[in-house]
Amino acid sequence: MYLPSAFRQDDPAEMLRLIAETRLATLVTSGEQGLQASHLPLLLEPGEGERGTLYGHLARGNPQWRELAASAEALLIFQGPDAYVSPAFYPAKAEHGKVVPTWNYIAVHAYGQAEVIEDAPRLLDIVSRLTRLHEADREQPWAVSDAPDDYIAGMLRAIVGFRLPIGRLEGKWKLSQNRSQADLQGVRQGLAESGREGERQLAERIPEASS
Repeated sequence: MYLPSAFRQDDPAEMLRLIAETRLATLVTSGEQGLQASHLPLLLEPGEGERGTLYGHLARGNPQWRELAASAEALLIFQGPDAYVSPAFYPAKAEHGKVVPTWNYIAVHAYGQAEVIEDAPRLLDIVSRLTRLHEADREQPWAVSDAPDDYIAGMLRAIVGFRLPIGRLEGKWKLSQNRSQADLQGVRQGLAESGREGERQLAERIPEASS
């Protein structure tokens, strides 16, 4: 990932926080079939390993799991909120007009070598923990144990899990930090007034003007 110094995120805690907040990540591998990508919900165990460990699963029919097993390194992309930034947000537009549109966003790339998991007890543990995570805010959470045992056993045979200790992290918080304080606050205000929820969320990440 291209990381200009103004946008580089070096705080591991902030990057792990975004990973934990991201409901759907992108797994990218490279192998004999070229580049492959799958979109997956993942479980982060932040205290497992030096930088945390990620768990997930793919359909057994998805050939990417074989590339994952053979790959020396895989990439997981976690996308936070993003927003189009209009030149109209900048006070500099009225001053000299030398402004152009851009796109602000937050993203984390996690790299590591994965361990493929095929045994049923470990697969059941992964899907159970993932389910608890995403059902936690429901009034009546569904649990894997609510389904018949033979049905779940069949579903487990149809997936392949993986465990990926994070070897390195890259974070990019592109929030107009390269603009003047006036332009920065213009972007913050413009996005805060947007009708798009993601753009309002991004506005909250932009710091207030320093005194």
